[in-house]
Amino acid sequence: MLNTEHANFPRAGFFRRLGAMIYDLLLAVAVYMFFGALGFGGFWLLTSTELIAMNGFEHVSDLLNGTPLYHGLYQLWLVLCVGTFYALFWSRGGQTLGMRAWRLKVQHPNGQNLSLVTAYARLVWSLLGIGNLWILLDGDKLALQDRMTRSEVVVLSVEANQMRNWHGA
Repeated sequence: MLNTEHANFPRAGFFRRLGAMIYDLLLAVAVYMFFGALGFGGFWLLTSTELIAMNGFEHVSDLLNGTPLYHGLYQLWLVLCVGTFYALFWSRGGQTLGMRAWRLKVQHPNGQNLSLVTAYARLVWSLLGIGNLWILLDGDKLALQDRMTRSEVVVLSVEANQMRNWHGA
């Protein structure tokens, strides 16, 4: 969705982004824990119905952590869940909850919201947040993920950050 009102806001600096990242880290941990419990519950269900054999392990958690295939799939599940948390927020309204608190919005320079594919690409290029260090070297206040996905993070005014303006409206 195109919102030309948001096209002319100033770009966010490193420390404002860092504040939003710390806030969102707490939410990401909650997402990780919730989907970790959900994934473990699903794995427990598969072992209790004997669709997955215990293979000599006494506890389900030992089987999950002691079998590279199961452990890898479980970790992939968690990465996808946490990544999807960010990608959905970025593509739907341009803001995570931490970004709303810091009045930040990710968008294309013309004010258009990111597509889901671009949001996932942004997630990969962020290198778990390390891509934000690029801002310290960039005179345009663009992080690595901004450059690679042709997007930007802007600081919204108090009025533009109101809930009625959320979801790209």
